[in-house]
Amino acid sequence: MPEFHDAGEVADEAELAIEGALRPHSLDEFVGQQKVRGQLKLLLDAARIQGRPADHILLSGPPGLGKTTLAMIVAHESERPLRLSSGPAIQHAGDLAALLSSLTPGEVLFIDEIHRMARSAEEMLYLAMEDFRIDIMVGKGAGATSIPLELAPFTLVGATTRSGLLPNPLRDRFGFTAHLEYYESEELERVVARSALVLGVQVPSIARDEIARRSRGTPRIANRLLRRVRDYALVHGEGSAASAGDVHAALDLYDVDRIGLDRLDRAVLEALVRKFRGGPVGLSTLAVAVGEEPETVESVVEPYLVRIGFMGRTPRGRIAMPEAYQHLGLPQATGSPLFDDL
Repeated sequence: MPEFHDAGEVADEAELAIEGALRPHSLDEFVGQQKVRGQLKLLLDAARIQGRPADHILLSGPPGLGKTTLAMIVAHESERPLRLSSGPAIQHAGDLAALLSSLTPGEVLFIDEIHRMARSAEEMLYLAMEDFRIDIMVGKGAGATSIPLELAPFTLVGATTRSGLLPNPLRDRFGFTAHLEYYESEELERVVARSALVLGVQVPSIARDEIARRSRGTPRIANRLLRRVRDYALVHGEGSAASAGDVHAALDLYDVDRIGLDRLDRAVLEALVRKFRGGPVGLSTLAVAVGEEPETVESVVEPYLVRIGFMGRTPRGRIAMPEAYQHLGLPQATGSPLFDDL
């Protein structure tokens, strides 16, 4: 009988294939983060010369800057298999024990959002990282017995967007810690150029620059915007070529303005300026005003607005900066308590 596949499954597989193709596979292909790349290369080369697994690596920084990609590159350049997991998936010490005991010698274990692991699993990980051993408790109460279990030597690559939440004993056990920085527009233009080549779409320099400027310093966003531009060119343009006009039309259609603010960013900014006269206003009140959860406003919207100088944080709440009024084309509110806490 012929084999049939659900259309959604086929689409998901195609998306995963595209995501995989857009990821660089070596440090030489990886754009940006020059200092981190040099440090990683030295670490991996030394491990290769000595014939041992590389030291444990902690990668921190905002989402979308390449932490997962670098973990894959570490495994690829070490010629070792890669095991993927995440902090939220490890909620018991038993989950971690099962994962660690199944690793093969030299395998690279990547744990994304490592700061969200359960505390009991974190404590087990201390011994595993240092001595490649874990203690398994058998039985309960007075009759409980600890049985040591030897592990195959491995390299742990941990990724976190909130390194401050990691306990010091865990952070200290990483042999190398790197913080990834936001990208400059020139670097993002190179990311877009490489991705356009992979996707088979021609994007002139002026159009690549426009995508880069709207990507918030983040390669993941640059690739996502490029794919929307490619779709627009396929439907409304010349298919395999995207003009600067296609870029403007596509990104305007998806509500991404000239500096990368999207619908939610502008909703938060306009609520802060129009409804609260520039603030200060509490996070929960601001979130209710735009119909979003406070966590979404705090983790998704606020970091970028603060970074570009549109929003400030004070002990009394969030405030709009003069640049926010200028971007929205609004006069600064008279009598606003904008700078009361500055």
